[in-house]
Amino acid sequence: MEVLAPSCVKDKRYIGSSPAKQAATAAPLGDSHTTAADGLTDYSPSDAPWDTHRAIADDVGGIYAGAVEFERYAARMDACSGVLRFGWVDTPETGETRLRLREAHFCRVRHCPVCQWRRSLMWQARFYQSLPKLVEEHPKARWMFLTLTVRNCPITELGDTLTAMNAAWQRLIKRKEFQSVLGWVRTTEVTRGKDGSAHPHFHALLMVPPSWFKGSKYVKHAKWVELWGDCLRVDYAPNVDVRAVKPRARSGEACADDVAAALRGAVAETLKYSTKPADLVADESWFLELTRQTHRRRFVATGGALKDVLKVDEETDADLALADGPADGEDDGSRLAFSWRRADRRYRREPRADKQPTG
Repeated sequence: MEVLAPSCVKDKRYIGSSPAKQAATAAPLGDSHTTAADGLTDYSPSDAPWDTHRAIADDVGGIYAGAVEFERYAARMDACSGVLRFGWVDTPETGETRLRLREAHFCRVRHCPVCQWRRSLMWQARFYQSLPKLVEEHPKARWMFLTLTVRNCPITELGDTLTAMNAAWQRLIKRKEFQSVLGWVRTTEVTRGKDGSAHPHFHALLMVPPSWFKGSKYVKHAKWVELWGDCLRVDYAPNVDVRAVKPRARSGEACADDVAAALRGAVAETLKYSTKPADLVADESWFLELTRQTHRRRFVATGGALKDVLKVDEETDADLALADGPADGEDDGSRLAFSWRRADRRYRREPRADKQPTG
């Protein structure tokens, strides 16, 4: 069934449902009136994360609004992703028609839950897009997932701790045990301890040659602990987690698809949020101090063969809007708009912001 919005933009929220269900559930599209089925999730259930992340962004923005020094962040977040414009895309292989985000405005405040989420997806998409070329250039390369930690610190000492960790990383990559690494991506995550302390740690994805696992080049877990502790210049053994990413070849040698499938979990863990959304709103004073302590600090670093895969300095509204990855098909240029309704804590149809088909 195809319902035409007042702007004559295609409205296919009921594609895939039965005619009887369509007739029973279809509701008229008003301009300023809301209906039981005018939410983004009514049109596209898979886009439910938009409601979740934008609602938390309201909570975070409210914390900023209550602190004079961060009122500018609150103002920027208030306008973040206020209107989303989607296009209908037909997938040739399946014949399925689905919504894909095409246009939105983002605030880029470091701790905005929406921007953190979209940035994580954008980096993951860029990594996957670069993977075929990496596999072609380094067909026998293997992958390691490495987590490096330090003892929890008071939130007021987080900045100094991050400075020490970054210096330790620079020492680590110069050690002989690290010299065989072909490329790396490293991110910083900060979680909140139960006692209100901060737990900063690094996640790193390493591309290594197959010889890494043979003879004297292999770095055992105990050696990683020793190395990281020495580079940190601490008198305790820090927690280190290191594991190989093992592709499961369906037949013969692992192909690019096998490598991509095995890497998916490691990439997602490496490029996830810098701070969990729940930690942002658990304690207002902790969160505000987190903002002070992390101001102007880079939480992503790359090197070697992976130096340019994330393009960390390239980030536009379009990049974040299309962060789900390239669309499977083309659309006609029409745009279906949804606006954030703070009182409802959900996105709802905004026909007045629709766009006509092009051409």
